[in-house]
Amino acid sequence: MALYVSFFLFICLLTYGLVGIVAERQGHIQKRVHAYFVTNTPSYQIDAVEEELSFYHRVVKPFWVSFKRKYTKRLGKEEASKLEQKLLQAGQPFGFSPVEFKMAKIIFNVVLPLIGGGVGLLLSLNVKVILLIVLLCFGVSIIYPKLFLKNKIQKRSQVAGKELPDILDLLTISLEAGLGFDAALSQVVNKKKGEVIKEFKIALEEMRLGQTRKEALNSINDRLASDELRSLIYNIVQAEKLGIGMVSVLRVQTEEIREYRRQKAEETAMKAPIKMMFPLVLFIFPTLFIILLGPAMIQLIGSF
Repeated sequence: MALYVSFFLFICLLTYGLVGIVAERQGHIQKRVHAYFVTNTPSYQIDAVEEELSFYHRVVKPFWVSFKRKYTKRLGKEEASKLEQKLLQAGQPFGFSPVEFKMAKIIFNVVLPLIGGGVGLLLSLNVKVILLIVLLCFGVSIIYPKLFLKNKIQKRSQVAGKELPDILDLLTISLEAGLGFDAALSQVVNKKKGEVIKEFKIALEEMRLGQTRKEALNSINDRLASDELRSLIYNIVQAEKLGIGMVSVLRVQTEEIREYRRQKAEETAMKAPIKMMFPLVLFIFPTLFIILLGPAMIQLIGSF
């Protein structure tokens, strides 16, 4: 047992030492380049400044940046664009970029099986059981990131669907008060918070930077996977193109979204009895049979 623990600690310390040596060497090269080509600051002052920095800024961060730069070159543009779109639709969890998410996934694929194997060794399990645990952990580490992103996208889409009717009501009131669409949208963004508001705020910033309203609104569909929002943006773009009054379009769209939500609620309510059937048959009915028929069976067996 102690031998396994010692071997595990030895591997961890060896990996930590190798990472530190590589990062220290690259940091020394960058320091010399910066001293001779970027600034005229003497090297002894640079050494004094670096000594004040923490170990993370001197060793870990330079190694991470260098490794991320090398991995970026290996990641294909098509794969990076697809992953970036999924991360945007999920709300960019932990602020990850596509490269950082892929690197975190690789680290997760390595660390989780090691943890599973280490727990198996600490519990003194059989070798076959430890291998099975490692394989299960490896499978979980492959499947979980995809499920995590999918779950984040679905939750964000559901939240957007719940927020839209109230946002459209405020937007309609602002338009009826005499504001233009951009000014009304800016007022709504300043008054409310939420996932849809964040996307509208980004769209307003893009319009201020020179994009057309159509381009800025259509880019929201790439960042938020919501059928209601996609339908709303399509109707707004068409209304602007055809010259239809925006207030009437938003009213109709609000009623459609609320009707859609009502239908979804009714559909979920209709599915509830079917979903309740399985726990009833598997758990509740056997318990009822035991309670009701148990005494009768005992008496019947005793009479024979």
